[in-house]
Amino acid sequence: MADSIDFFMKPRFLILRPNLSSSRPSFSLPIIGTRRERHRGFSLSCPVMDAKKAGGPGSSVEGEGRDGVFSLTPSTKSDVDYLGESTKGDLNVQREHLQAYGALGGPIEEIAMKEAKEAETLLHNLGIADALAVRQSPRGIFCSRTLNLRSIGAIGYDMDYTLVHYNVMAWEGRAYDYGMANLKSMGFPVDNLQFDPDLVIRGLVIDRENGNLVKADRFGYIKRAMHGTKMLSTQAVSEIYGRELVDLRKESRWVFLNTLFSVSEAVMFMQLVDKLDQGEVPAELGPLDYKGLYKAVEKALFRAHVEGQLKSEIMAEPERFVEPDPELPLALLDQKEAGKRLLLITNSDYHYTNKMMHHAFNKFLPNDMVWRDLFDMVIVSARKPEFFQMSNPLYEVVTDDGLMRPCFKASSGGLYSGGSAQMVEKSLDLQGDEILYVGDHIFTDVSQSKVHLRWRTALICRELEDEFNAIIKSQGHKSALIKLIQQKEIVGDLFDQLRLALQRRQHFRPAQSLEATNMDDSELTESMQKLLIVMQRLDKKIAPMLEADGELFNKRWGYLSRAGLWDKSHLTRQIENSKYANKGINQKLAAVHRTLCVVPKHQLTYGIIILDRWESCCHLLILVSC
Repeated sequence: MADSIDFFMKPRFLILRPNLSSSRPSFSLPIIGTRRERHRGFSLSCPVMDAKKAGGPGSSVEGEGRDGVFSLTPSTKSDVDYLGESTKGDLNVQREHLQAYGALGGPIEEIAMKEAKEAETLLHNLGIADALAVRQSPRGIFCSRTLNLRSIGAIGYDMDYTLVHYNVMAWEGRAYDYGMANLKSMGFPVDNLQFDPDLVIRGLVIDRENGNLVKADRFGYIKRAMHGTKMLSTQAVSEIYGRELVDLRKESRWVFLNTLFSVSEAVMFMQLVDKLDQGEVPAELGPLDYKGLYKAVEKALFRAHVEGQLKSEIMAEPERFVEPDPELPLALLDQKEAGKRLLLITNSDYHYTNKMMHHAFNKFLPNDMVWRDLFDMVIVSARKPEFFQMSNPLYEVVTDDGLMRPCFKASSGGLYSGGSAQMVEKSLDLQGDEILYVGDHIFTDVSQSKVHLRWRTALICRELEDEFNAIIKSQGHKSALIKLIQQKEIVGDLFDQLRLALQRRQHFRPAQSLEATNMDDSELTESMQKLLIVMQRLDKKIAPMLEADGELFNKRWGYLSRAGLWDKSHLTRQIENSKYANKGINQKLAAVHRTLCVVPKHQLTYGIIILDRWESCCHLLILVSC
């Protein structure tokens, strides 16, 4: 698996409701089979997989199951495939049963083409979307790295904005309301302010020194900036930040907005910057600069969360705040039935976790199942990122009221508070890259589990659904813009060559070619004038089109993943490199973070993610876990 991460827009492979423990069949056999075998009622039922799931013989040794058709490659006989992946867990067909498929004579290319056509027809008849259709869906899988789930023994999930998704306007709006109420009690004039979620997107950076909100490219150069709630001109941005780069290691100045929970904080701060600039902040609050203003906002929001007002309101009316997804509980059930051991590891307390998961999951599960039945282990109040770094006391939650008792060992099916990731590994008899952890916070969920434990990691970025839709809708605009830019490049190349010819002539030297040398001076000058006018007129048309690129996603900031037509944003670079500074911990993680996974919202559960080539013009980000 490569150490770098690239971008592309199209999902390469999607299996709906898969057996995640399986892999490609040996001997290049077609999964669906020929029409003759389907008429005979051939089934892909795999007793060996069931045995593995139940911890039976198939879980550790190569077996045949009831019908002796399939077997799994055990660790003792595993090899390394051409992608560098272990073949442990590969699904194989026993040689003596190959005749069930009939003769497979002839070039494999011809056989594959025939089977592919039949597979497309069958998918259509089954009402299942094929890969081409999925590529145009925001709920597809987008990636640039291979992640074969057969090597994963356990999948852990965060809860907030990972398994439970909130209505941002409702959740962050109420956080904003409580924070503003606290600021009002402190003496700040906030009565006429309202929550505006479009003011901020994830991946921006607060400049506490200048009272600005900025968007940087992958190198840290600032491309857009807002002072208070007013966007700054390109010239103003250049004057303020022309020689300066965003450096997240300088935590006293820069604050990176890496989750949706940062939205209310940033909106409050930028609105209060306007108040401070207008002289509306009372003098009795003391001489406040922008840094002092940010501390006041931070304190107000901290009180809102610590006092529990917001979570109490959400628990009382979860239907106002939670956006349930009927497909998500069933996707996790697919994983469990395929033999994956599922974990829930969240910083939320037991009462809140139980209420949110009950509301988001229970009504979509079959056969009177409840959300607890999905997970081999549930850990609340985990105190991430410390959970991945050190051992905290472990308590078992023993009653529905949340009564706890100390314990020293976790076991399957348990509900716990605190503990550590090392304890999870020991109880599951798994470690390192056998565990995939999925969360929405780059630092708390992804970086720390990777750097300390070498867990595979996946990052949820739900805004990608909207970004995908915006990119699809703006394809015409982008095509027209690129065409104009290409026209200017061609005209500009000619202008540069004519200018060079004129320059050489002025110094009594021959031009680049005999034809250029023989051009009349007036003809040369006239051609240059005409080309320069064309380029200037093109610039006037290109500039507003560039400014409008991405406005379907956010009118102020453009796309989440890009800082220009061709350039990645600072957020994309942070995810790509995993070199990150946050919360007082500065670490260069690139050496140990090999990959990350970013998928839209819930669609991280289906199938095997296949490597694709670099496509430089496709900027919808999705990155995968190593």
